[in-house]
Amino acid sequence: MKNIKDVFVKKNIKWFAIGAIAVVVAAIPIRAAMVARETPMAGTDVVVNKYCENVANGSITPSAVVAVPETATVEVETAVTEIGEAITEDGHVKLNLNYSRLGIASKVDTYLNVRSKPSKKGRIIGKMTKNSGCHVYKIKGGWAKIISGKVKGYVKSKYLVTDKAAEKLAPKVGRDCVEVGADSLRVRALPSMTAPIYTIIEAEEEFQICKENLNMAFIEKIIKKQKISKKAVKRSGGMEEIEKNLDAWICIMVDDDYAFVSKEFVTAEYSLKRAVKVKKVSASKSSGVSSGQASIVEYAKKFLGNRYVWGGSSLTGGTDCSGFTMSLYARYGHSLPHNAAAQAGCTRSVSSPKPGDLFFYSNGSRINHVAMYIGGGMVIHASNPTDGIKISTAYYRHPVKIGRVMN
Repeated sequence: MKNIKDVFVKKNIKWFAIGAIAVVVAAIPIRAAMVARETPMAGTDVVVNKYCENVANGSITPSAVVAVPETATVEVETAVTEIGEAITEDGHVKLNLNYSRLGIASKVDTYLNVRSKPSKKGRIIGKMTKNSGCHVYKIKGGWAKIISGKVKGYVKSKYLVTDKAAEKLAPKVGRDCVEVGADSLRVRALPSMTAPIYTIIEAEEEFQICKENLNMAFIEKIIKKQKISKKAVKRSGGMEEIEKNLDAWICIMVDDDYAFVSKEFVTAEYSLKRAVKVKKVSASKSSGVSSGQASIVEYAKKFLGNRYVWGGSSLTGGTDCSGFTMSLYARYGHSLPHNAAAQAGCTRSVSSPKPGDLFFYSNGSRINHVAMYIGGGMVIHASNPTDGIKISTAYYRHPVKIGRVMN
């Protein structure tokens, strides 16, 4: 095994890719009451040591992540995790701890299909959105055998940037994020343990860092932008109490909104986006999936990687979350309002999701995000300006309702 501690060094900033693993969640009913456990993670040294053990026994796969939105209305600050330097003898560096050949799907407009075999006849088993990272095992006959997250298969090699060119590109297309260390974690509207709960996020999910080193000017901008009430500020201990504990918190992006997590319960890391598993949805009497449900899900996947635009409803030119679901359903003769909360109000609640159902998420006071269930424990949604239309685990944040539009 080579170079256990491989770190990307750019100028005086050191990046360490810990190697987060994507999780595919089986389809499960919505939880009536989710209990969040705020249990501190082990120290960074423990995380690294455990990772190295996993590398040694071959039980771990490479890491990957996303980029900070250029359109953010508040300042965005780079987060740094420093754990030392390791550069190979020939002078180049590796972003994976156990692999030496990096590939980035940068030569695509939206996404790259990952197939079960090196042929266009191969079954599509995953998708890599633009600038996702992977390890390249080999390239032969125009096909690259790769692994990205939990997806292992084949992609057309002409769409990848590899080796030193990929290493040079990585700092430009990667992102700083946090990974949740507890089974589930409460995210707060303000940096305080008594602040209103914004949402609950799940273990091993990654969320982009907006700002790591907080200051009161930034907090005041957030209060104004999010229209946080004086009552909520008071509940959080007041501005003086918030200021005392700023160093213990990080501001993250939850879809297109801002929220706060305690540094105790997350690990900061830098990496690239990774592939997600996908499975074709077909109509079936045994599964209770109708032809309409199967059709709308396959239609939705065509727009993976397209732009997020607040207030938009164009599947190709740019859309926000409710504009995305509204436009999808409009094609199938269903009229939905252009508002996530309003869509929740005109859908029938169900406990066991089926493809095509809508997952609704709240910011603690109102429904502010909607996604479409595509089966296999996954949803597709227009998330934010950085990721655009993406696929996530259905419970990446706690849904407050699952709604059905059609049978």
